[in-house]
Amino acid sequence: MKKKIIVLGTGFSAFRFVRKISKNLYDVTVVSPRNHFLFTPLLPSTTVGTIEFRSIIEPIRNVNGISFNQSYCTGIDAEKKIVFCRDADTNREYSLAFDYLVIAVGEITNTFGINGVAENALFLKELSDARKIRTKVIDCFENASLPGLTEQEKKDFLRFAVCGGGPTGVEFAAELHDFIEEDVKRKYQDLAEYVEIILIEARDSILASFDKKLSEYAMKIFRRQNIVLKTNSLVSGVGKEFITLNDGTSFRYGLLVWAAGNTSTDFVRSSGLETDKRGKIITDSFFRVKNNGGYFDNIFAVGDCAAINDKELPATAQVAQQLGLFLARYLNKEGRVEKPFNFKNLGMLAYIGNLKALADTPQFKGTGFGTFVLWRSAYLTKLVSFKNKVLVLFDWAKTFVSGRDVSNF
Repeated sequence: MKKKIIVLGTGFSAFRFVRKISKNLYDVTVVSPRNHFLFTPLLPSTTVGTIEFRSIIEPIRNVNGISFNQSYCTGIDAEKKIVFCRDADTNREYSLAFDYLVIAVGEITNTFGINGVAENALFLKELSDARKIRTKVIDCFENASLPGLTEQEKKDFLRFAVCGGGPTGVEFAAELHDFIEEDVKRKYQDLAEYVEIILIEARDSILASFDKKLSEYAMKIFRRQNIVLKTNSLVSGVGKEFITLNDGTSFRYGLLVWAAGNTSTDFVRSSGLETDKRGKIITDSFFRVKNNGGYFDNIFAVGDCAAINDKELPATAQVAQQLGLFLARYLNKEGRVEKPFNFKNLGMLAYIGNLKALADTPQFKGTGFGTFVLWRSAYLTKLVSFKNKVLVLFDWAKTFVSGRDVSNF
């Protein structure tokens, strides 16, 4: 009789795991409020229409041999081997028994408890977030097109603030810059001069996880593109129209995108499992969850929600994919794996606008248009299905030929 595996989540780790786990050995059930896998590295491109939303998602039900429940997991009974769930639509509650449990629930955006962020800022973690941003971006330009506005009112509508100088914030700012240069100047010709993009970062540089010279190059390119960089700046408060910094300055904004870091989910915090000071579930090098000095032999945690003992890994897609693949192989061999997980660093890529990108890999450090081609090629090959590859290629070609769609719906 097959043993039952329950997988919580549909992110990079979970998706890689369910595709590689042996369906001949296990009955696999996925529980997640999201019924699709999302290729998040290209999420910023959807916010301005460079890529369409459905081009970067893959339905979880396309994976053969699994069951899926569109639900939230609300609790775990490790002793009885039961998870408690609540349906995402009807709120109906139920429980599922398991032999093995894989926790891959990821993290949520960290507001750092700053007043007004949750109520007024837009995040960029899910496809629904990207849709809200895309709608708001177009709204800002349509609002600024109203007759009778002063120049200052137009500037206030068209001031776009981005909090967080990591890859997500930087790539969104870059995509927004491209939209302004390639589409706003043609479709909103009288408004382009009023647009201002402000990138706020708490550290002294953006893309701090990249090589220092690459980070400095990105800052130089952003300044050349007239993107205002406010480094060494902390946000102290956010209102419906104003954002205030720690030096006391404040300014109006039309759109505020918050990409300043992640934190653990409510589920992880209330799970009763042991977590580190960052709120991540503690595991050993085989991803078994820590339990009173030892480790569970049937509960695993992978991805951004977990941390291997004494090992700091970046919260990136390539890490998550390698974690999911390792765990699938571990269980396919029924635990007969002697070597613990070892992360193979393939490097990092980031788009910085105007057909330029950065590459920070063990083999080389690259900038410029050639690296942009590498960035697109790498992401295209990492898309999980042939359908996604075709759709993204078509979207890039369509954007190049006819520009981005500025329809609001």
